[in-house]
Amino acid sequence: MKAVLFQGGKVAVVEKPLPPAGRDEVLIRTVMAGICSTDRELLGGYHDFAGVPGHEFVGTVVQAPANPELIGRMVVADINCGCGGCSWCLAGNPRHCPERTTLGIRGRDGAFAEYLTMALRNLHLIDDSLAPDEAVFAEPLAAALEVGQQVHLRSQDRVVVLGDGTLGILVALTLRLSCPRLLLCGRYPEKLRVAEAQGVATRLVPSGRDAADICRELGYFDVVVEATGRAEGLASALELARPEGTVVVKTTAHEPAALSASNIVVRELTIVGSRCGDLELALLFLKNRWIDVNPLIEAIYPFAHFDQAWHHAGRRGTLKVLVSFE
Repeated sequence: MKAVLFQGGKVAVVEKPLPPAGRDEVLIRTVMAGICSTDRELLGGYHDFAGVPGHEFVGTVVQAPANPELIGRMVVADINCGCGGCSWCLAGNPRHCPERTTLGIRGRDGAFAEYLTMALRNLHLIDDSLAPDEAVFAEPLAAALEVGQQVHLRSQDRVVVLGDGTLGILVALTLRLSCPRLLLCGRYPEKLRVAEAQGVATRLVPSGRDAADICRELGYFDVVVEATGRAEGLASALELARPEGTVVVKTTAHEPAALSASNIVVRELTIVGSRCGDLELALLFLKNRWIDVNPLIEAIYPFAHFDQAWHHAGRRGTLKVLVSFE
């Protein structure tokens, strides 16, 4: 099979053997995959990654030794594969298993390949009403929805989302349903318009402006969601939070983030790290069309043109670039 390989800071499409499916695994033919900012961080040195990247995907089961009735079904999957026996796994939270592998990120080849294997217990079946280019958003949408699962949000809270990338927009689209005083801040008017079309209030932050400028104009916020994709985004988020406020951190950048510990202590801020979320909840949102992900798709490339897709996804101001394996 053909697969994308990250190694030594370089991207190559190579031939690899078809991965064998174990007794409690399935073999999946990739149908659609999304290029994420985390994939670009991996190439830049995050996690010292080498291997096949890609963790946003939808595919069709082609081998299922223990559950042959799954063959032909379209699926997505939780990307964290736990050991199954530790306290975290037994409590139903394998994403913190100390021995976990993570699809396309840590110890497990990912979805930028024609086939991949995944544990049976990680699979989620796709409703027939969902097209592949909608279902592929299940993983990033689940991550966006996780903010509302971690933080108690009240309708009167002032909430700001920093970052108008795909994740920032998805966070804003999901939180707008319960936080009418939500604001999305970003640097690209055309991306902010995508959120505005679905009822999100936005604020353009021109290059050169900082969080202190926004504070002086708009005041502080009860909850700040940092989804800028930049290491310096955390410092801006801390400046925007009110005393005893909450900062939710979404960015996974390989560069270290500089921040003032005294600012956190003196203002008694709560910092919440936020990563993956509940795929079943995300699939419910997609099935019921509670948000529309289609405007977030900037381009779809065939896998044969992965190099073009990769370069497109790296342009400033780009929304979601998908890769089709059909």
